[in-house]
Amino acid sequence: MPDSLHSRISKKTAKIALIGLGYVGLPLAVSFAQKGFKVLGVDTNETRVDRIRNLESYIADVTNRDIGQVIKRGFFSVSTDFALLSQADVIIICVPTPLKRKYTPDVSYILSAIKSVARYLKRDSLVILESTTYPGTTEEVIKPELEKSGMLAGRDFHVAFSPERIDPGNKEFKVTSMPKVVGGFTPKCTQLAALVYSQITKHVHVVSSTKVAEMTKLVENSFRIVNIGWINEIAQSCHKMNIDVWEVIKAANTKPFGFMAFYPGLGVGGHCIPEDPLYLYWKAKRYGFNSRFIKLAADVNANMPEFVVGRLKELIKNPPKAKLLIVGVTYKKNVKDLRKSPPLKLIELLQSFGRVDYYDPFVPYLKLGEINMESVVLNAATIKKYDGVVIAVDHTDVDYELIRRNAKFIFDVKNIYSNTRDKKIVRL
Repeated sequence: MPDSLHSRISKKTAKIALIGLGYVGLPLAVSFAQKGFKVLGVDTNETRVDRIRNLESYIADVTNRDIGQVIKRGFFSVSTDFALLSQADVIIICVPTPLKRKYTPDVSYILSAIKSVARYLKRDSLVILESTTYPGTTEEVIKPELEKSGMLAGRDFHVAFSPERIDPGNKEFKVTSMPKVVGGFTPKCTQLAALVYSQITKHVHVVSSTKVAEMTKLVENSFRIVNIGWINEIAQSCHKMNIDVWEVIKAANTKPFGFMAFYPGLGVGGHCIPEDPLYLYWKAKRYGFNSRFIKLAADVNANMPEFVVGRLKELIKNPPKAKLLIVGVTYKKNVKDLRKSPPLKLIELLQSFGRVDYYDPFVPYLKLGEINMESVVLNAATIKKYDGVVIAVDHTDVDYELIRRNAKFIFDVKNIYSNTRDKKIVRL
């Protein structure tokens, strides 16, 4: 008689498949392979698959060496062929969940993946969704689709949800050090999913249902979008009252309880913070509830590039002829990630100025929509050509002193020059 799924997971003989090899799926796949599991990565993107086969990473949190080691040891393979899912005991889905229009979730990638899984699902296997989505997706969308195979969830196969908690570029909190939240369709589903993640991390927090696990992710990201939106609103009000918002935050942060520092900026980027809370906003509306905080925060954050453009028009003489250099175009510091990046919107809005260029050590060129630019070489001669420099992202590997010495004017969105007193520096 074959081993149970519980036994196969415990013995590391269970075969694990990851669908979607992006910033969530690839680190997860490599982590399981490093622990001795046979892991299959499936992705529709042939370029991604080819790069992995060539031992080349495209994710900041996974090195070429990481990939090379697990592939050469035979623990990791990749393919575009979903038929190989028939070999998997555990299938983890990490596909994108964008918004198809304002405030409306797009679960088409999840549905496409689930339909493929349903064709090749075998008995006593476990399907886990990690893609962020609205509460109820696992039970209302995934479970019924999988049951079209003729098998029943909780009896013939198992279903669970575990929200991804990847923070690209964060060296302190990686996949294997991040606590995992797990909620299954049945107690056994939950137990098996918790056992899977306990193989790569010490901290697994079990919740009572898939809905609770789905809601957990949305609450985490809504907490951030609301607080970032609020501090961006505070920054605007401080500007009106001629108050240094950075000094205010620093002072408030001396309180040992009841305050957590958030910092203003151009808005929010990536996938999680700009979009995930709107899944909750959309779902709440279907229950007749208006989640006002989320929508207000999203609107405030989305307006920050326009606020900065307005400030620049006040500060720079003759904007239609002014030449500006934007420093940093990624959505966060020290990562090569342009998803929903607020500096891109800033560049688009600044097209009314005489000329706009950018410098970013992580992004040699930009070709997105109407933007087609190359990063300039950052040196004294280049900086002196511009009427102003905007510090949009606080990358570590940038010579800010070089910029200070040679720029005619600096608009510091990220408070880089917090300890510098120079009349040509204006902070957000």
